[in-house]
Amino acid sequence: MNVISVKNLTKQYEFYRKHAGLWGTLTALVYRKKQYAQAVQGISFDIKEGEIVGFLGPNGAGKTTTLKMLSGILYPTSGEVRVLGCIPQERANEFKKQFGIVMGQKDQLEKMLPAMDSFLLLKEFYGVSDADFARITEELVELLGIRDFLDIPVRRLSLGQRMKCELVAALLHSPKVLFLDEPTIGLDVVAQKNIRDFIKKYNRQKKTTILLTSHNMDDIKELCERVIIINFGKIIYDGQLSTLISMYAKEKIITVTTDEIMPTEVFENFGTVEEYQGVKASIRVPRAQVKEVAAALIASPLPIDDIVIDEMPIDDIIRAIFEAKQE
Repeated sequence: MNVISVKNLTKQYEFYRKHAGLWGTLTALVYRKKQYAQAVQGISFDIKEGEIVGFLGPNGAGKTTTLKMLSGILYPTSGEVRVLGCIPQERANEFKKQFGIVMGQKDQLEKMLPAMDSFLLLKEFYGVSDADFARITEELVELLGIRDFLDIPVRRLSLGQRMKCELVAALLHSPKVLFLDEPTIGLDVVAQKNIRDFIKKYNRQKKTTILLTSHNMDDIKELCERVIIINFGKIIYDGQLSTLISMYAKEKIITVTTDEIMPTEVFENFGTVEEYQGVKASIRVPRAQVKEVAAALIASPLPIDDIVIDEMPIDDIIRAIFEAKQE
């Protein structure tokens, strides 16, 4: 069953240009030329119950705009959207009680109050019964390990702690659909893993349908089997993550950390040096040669402290797809 259905969805913004300076201001009082920007251009996709789908693209591609239309925050210019059979822009109470949204760069908790106070406010907003509230909060607090700081003002929490509280706020009413916009942005590696583990476990237990945007490839690899990639407001890929990687991620990044500063020329012997910081270098290596190069690095006389192998950045993969489609 399709929980989310999008057909030819478009969002167009109107704006005006004004030249700088006094003359530009005076001219704008008399005449302003209206222009249009296409944030989303006729996209279509369906998402089934219980799926975790990665919604990817570079900055300005239309990801957040799409999420806002799916959640009813923005009205589409044209096209059709249905989430759980509801039309989001109608903002019916029936719909608002069935979805949750977490935006990594926007807070929904009151910073001056402890998180529990915001939870109690949301309980009343969503009409959650006392019994359900007690059961759900206990379950989420235990899963996320946030019991020790529920009574501390949110502004005094770390970013990772705040993000965990944001997740609780979004899930208090047991939504069937969850929109996550950069949920691990700015978090350290440990906090990122904790958030991913929670999302994975919650999805497995509740069968919640999740649409996730992230620039962190680890988020996508660990959580999503399917990805939708949008660029310049258009979908350029919709399919399995494994297929995407095998088709377009022809290289990997090996990051080498040494105990002492080494010249960049040393690392160039192993591949294309993408970034160099004296004791740290990121080397781009063809996927088929990763094991061979990693073994050569370990066997070399370099004073290696650590080696990390990562997939190509998402933006690079998107660029490769876009270039392939242009040919």
